[in-house]
Amino acid sequence: MTWLGMYWAGTPNLQMLDNATVRLDTDNEVQPDALLRIEVKGQSTISSDDSVEGAPELIVEIAASSASLDFNQKLNIYRRNQVQEYLVWRFYDEVCDWFCLHEGKYLPLMVNSSGNFCSKIFLGLWLSLSALLSGNPAGVLTVLQQGLASPEYQ
Repeated sequence: MTWLGMYWAGTPNLQMLDNATVRLDTDNEVQPDALLRIEVKGQSTISSDDSVEGAPELIVEIAASSASLDFNQKLNIYRRNQVQEYLVWRFYDEVCDWFCLHEGKYLPLMVNSSGNFCSKIFLGLWLSLSALLSGNPAGVLTVLQQGLASPEYQ
């Protein structure tokens, strides 16, 4: 949450929510661990009851016992509803998967040569895979700061 919050704090026209109700369509209401949505001209809106209506651009799930659900059923629901990026940290497996929607299919986002994930939708939103998996929050935030200082973010 701190990682997303730091990105949100420095980036205009975004909203970060945790454990928010998201109504993707008439059949699918989910409550992801975290999300980032573009407030102006994004894919989703906020309803009168403070729920997210439509697909936020990024959904983040921390999966422990729910790993099977998060990695299978939710992945398909998010893909069908056009969530642009989906990040799943399978905590007990010590694995993090980041998917990007491309032509209706989720493709894995690969880490760069520095071992970092770099969001395709949220420029400058960088995540150090090694720092995350080793429990190094300072390292996670250091890499995020590098992303926020990058030319593409500026």
